[in-house]
This record gives sequence, structure tokens and C-alpha cells, in this order.
Amino acid sequence: MEAYAVIETGGKQYRVQQGDQLDVELLDGDAGASLEFAALAVSDGTALTVGTPVVEGAKVTASVVEHLRGKKLYSFKKKRRKGYRRKIGHRQELTKIQVDAITA
Repeated sequence: MEAYAVIETGGKQYRVQQGDQLDVELLDGDAGASLEFAALAVSDGTALTVGTPVVEGAKVTASVVEHLRGKKLYSFKKKRRKGYRRKIGHRQELTKIQVDAITA
């Protein structure tokens, strides 16, 4: 079992391993910028360390690959028999990051 960590960003938690790429809520920083996240939990492959709320001295270093927009989601509402209809679309701004290192 490989080492992994659990990080939190954008109000969501992600389980990451070194080399992983994932789309998260929009973050500051241009493409190529380095980011650091506090680790909520860290595993070295054999033992799991869970923080309260974070593991002291543990961090995850990642780099920004690109900024993109997510899939379009539609919200539709209507009132029957009244001719009232509204269709609204939304695309979430996302940042693709690549995990460079997990240090415990």
C-alpha cells in the first residue's frame, strides 16, 4: 500500500497520493505555482495517523496545472398552468492540481 494523505480545500476532503491530479474549487495562483495543504490524515502504507484537526508537521505540496471550468449544470423551475419557466445554467470554476510530495 502506498503512502497517502487526506487534505481539505474548498470545503471538501480529498484522498491524495503522490503524482495524483485532481480538480478542486478555484484557487489563487498561476499555472506552475506551488501550493501547500495541511494534512488531516497521513498514512505511510502501514500505519494511519489522524490529526485533531490536522497532523502536526504534515503537509502536502502540490502545483497548479491549469484553471478550467466544470461541466454545465442546469437548474429549471416552473409554475404549472401559469406559463412561468426559468432555465439557469452554471459552470463551476476549477483548478487542476498535481500532488508533488507528501511530507509527514
